[in-house]
Amino acid sequence: MAGRILLFLLKVLIASSATLIFVQNPAIAIEETSPLINQSEQLIQPEIQRREVKLATIDSENFEITGFFGVLSVEDFGTNSVIGARLAYHINEDLFVEVSLGSSEAGKTSYERLSGGPGLLTDKERDILYYNISLGFNLLPGEAFLTQKTSFNTALYIIGGIGNTEFGGSDRLTLNLGGGFRLLATDWLAYHIDVRDHIFNIDMLGEDKTTNNLEVTFGLSAFF
Repeated sequence: MAGRILLFLLKVLIASSATLIFVQNPAIAIEETSPLINQSEQLIQPEIQRREVKLATIDSENFEITGFFGVLSVEDFGTNSVIGARLAYHINEDLFVEVSLGSSEAGKTSYERLSGGPGLLTDKERDILYYNISLGFNLLPGEAFLTQKTSFNTALYIIGGIGNTEFGGSDRLTLNLGGGFRLLATDWLAYHIDVRDHIFNIDMLGEDKTTNNLEVTFGLSAFF
């Protein structure tokens, strides 16, 4: 009887030892029961598709010449076409200095159209010629994507300066303020959209007043 009890206790002790070994070393059990786990992990390879993006960057030259056309609205004298040219020097990636020259023509005032009498200005006095020098700041440089593989450098910029406007037979000190959008098609060619306000005094309607004369233009520029 004592021998049977001793044999039973020995079996219980062996079973408890095996359970303890399994709990302390689960990796051994996994390796014995699932030998293909590590091999399957090595067989799965990530497939990464890298996208090629071609960027149009500004060429190493710092000078930019722009031809532009658009419309100029002269307060009290209607809206007419405007053409001109700009020459800019890019000091760095953020700042640039620009010289601008533009030409337009003023229309008739509402008084002239309603009265039917002689005009306030001669044809020559209606010619508008302005020139100014301005300082610009690239405010929001970025990128525009045409396709998944092609993008263009862009920039929103603000600009302001001082100059002169020949109009109505007089030279008028002019302040210009505005902003624009530039898109670089290649490393030397760019497109521009500009909105500017030419602020000067007009005294041809019986009072001297400050006028805001808005200009919207589209331009094509080249770096050299």
